[in-house]
Amino acid sequence: MKTETLTYHSVKTRAVLVPLKRPVVSRVGLFKDWPVILIDLETDEGIVGRAYLEPYLAQSVRYIIPAIHDLVATHKGKVVAPFDNFQANRKALSLIGLQGVSMIAIAGLDMACWDALAKASNVPLAQLLGGDRGPVRSYNSNGLWLNPLDGLEDEAAELAAEGNFTSLKLRLGRATLREDLTAVEAVRRGAGDGVNLMCDFNQGQTLSDALMRCHALDDQGLYWFEEPIPYDEIQNYARLTRELVTPVQLGENFYGPRALNDALEAKAGDYVMPDLMRIGGVTGWLRSSAIAGAHGIPMSTHLYPEVSAHLMRVTETAHWLEWQDWCNPILAEPFALENGHLLIPDRPGTGLDWNEDAVSRYLMND
Repeated sequence: MKTETLTYHSVKTRAVLVPLKRPVVSRVGLFKDWPVILIDLETDEGIVGRAYLEPYLAQSVRYIIPAIHDLVATHKGKVVAPFDNFQANRKALSLIGLQGVSMIAIAGLDMACWDALAKASNVPLAQLLGGDRGPVRSYNSNGLWLNPLDGLEDEAAELAAEGNFTSLKLRLGRATLREDLTAVEAVRRGAGDGVNLMCDFNQGQTLSDALMRCHALDDQGLYWFEEPIPYDEIQNYARLTRELVTPVQLGENFYGPRALNDALEAKAGDYVMPDLMRIGGVTGWLRSSAIAGAHGIPMSTHLYPEVSAHLMRVTETAHWLEWQDWCNPILAEPFALENGHLLIPDRPGTGLDWNEDAVSRYLMND
């Protein structure tokens, strides 16, 4: 395998607003459409590295996109070297902070760099990183939001059938405990008693609420409790982890590997699930997975299933991939599912390419 040296030339970015098949109804807001930033990193050698970002807020594209362009401008004519570039980009933006927009822009560019390098070697990213393209165990996270209870049973059956899934994400934290219990019962009727239920509170509880609610649900055989309380209450997460039988999951809001390490040192969770946009792209993930592996903590993914699938193949404590099809409408060739697993295609790079007709249709106005 011969890797061609690549040099930065320019970057093309576009923002699209993709309609969701099942709107997001959660404690963090209502989303009927999903903003996505498409990144095409152009090299002097003609290879284009592709990536996307999902910044939640449509208006945020106005300040994330310029940051990406500024970073590429500083590297123009220089070698594409993601580990070196990651450090340089962090230093370049450190005066405005190492989290938030800074890390999001760095992460998007980093993912595009790794895609370009894998394409230059004519291999899938997983193979470039020393792994292979085996199937990746996944759960379906495409629904089961805080919608009316009477629709959950049918929706659970639909979600299980989408890819023969045996594991689903269910959002909890309704007005009463009884409603949460009813939701659990309905989903099990729809998907089967043996379904694994990854339960997400979307940071909607105070510590006192979480202690009461999670203890009350602790005998339900749920797979995990995800983010019961605000993500930065690390010591309170440590208390929940000590007290609860059900494993505690957190990490989608870790900005960079050091945040993950700090949480693990504090014993703030049983599991972690970094988000590529916040953890620092492929480079941030690789560094974080080494930390999780040293701690023996199972590591799952959050969003970005296409790129994340490659990374799970080289993660020591790989646990679960979160499957969402929210970006499928703008992908030229969406990834396939089989028996609850995501299949990595035999294509160079991450396997991402755009459906240009759909991109034109969903393009956001300036």
